[in-house]
Amino acid sequence: MDSEQNELAALFPNVATQMRSALSNLHLAAARLAPASDREQDPDLDARAALLDQSYYQLLRLVNSLSMASYLTHEAPLSPRDTDVVELIGELCERAASLAPMLGLELRFVCSLEHHICAVSPEAIEQILNHLLSNAFKFTPAGGTVTVELRRTSGRLLLSVEDTGCGISQDRLETLFDRYLHSDRMDPPPHGLGLGLPLCRRLAAGQGGTLMAESRVGTGSRFTLSLPDRQLGAGVSDVRFDYSGGFNRTLLGLADALPAKAFLLRSQD
Repeated sequence: MDSEQNELAALFPNVATQMRSALSNLHLAAARLAPASDREQDPDLDARAALLDQSYYQLLRLVNSLSMASYLTHEAPLSPRDTDVVELIGELCERAASLAPMLGLELRFVCSLEHHICAVSPEAIEQILNHLLSNAFKFTPAGGTVTVELRRTSGRLLLSVEDTGCGISQDRLETLFDRYLHSDRMDPPPHGLGLGLPLCRRLAAGQGGTLMAESRVGTGSRFTLSLPDRQLGAGVSDVRFDYSGGFNRTLLGLADALPAKAFLLRSQD
């Protein structure tokens, strides 16, 4: 990455800091204008407030990506912890699967292992998986299927997300992981700045892994995270990292793909 690109990546976190302060004020004001007690009694108010919540989560998701952008220029490893990856991925998929029907989709989790301990960064895995699921949800039409598969092979742990969506053309695949550097390859709104996949690949590399994409137009896409299947031997960690600032992590991770009704109070019960 050249100096101009480094400067661009360093600028994003400063923008995020400015946005985060304003967002916090907006969220507090909205909560006061439409408190939960009033929303529970008034479906119309709840629906209008849900649109505000959806926009807030979408902006917070963008701010989080901007905050991490400088990480694209760093090569320092993440701090892995021995983690039951089957339990971790299973819980993430279970939460996302409860929201998939709102889009007319089915989410499946395929894994032959009951448990498996591997040294990973749980928070990085969560961010990668939520981003891949968000993309799959956005680009798979109603009636489609998204399949998450976790398996072991040849000393590697493979986590894949496959959809039956529209697919990606070969020329777009070539710049898929650095699209934010190619203004002519940017997707139109509301598909973001193109930072998500580069960050996911960096989070994979920080764990000694790789992230690869396969796709065919009209057939669907498959993203595969490959990680070393190793243990640190320090005991299984149950420490959870909350990168969401206390908000619903699943709604935050999938905010760009979900409909407004996912943010209704009754949808979150």
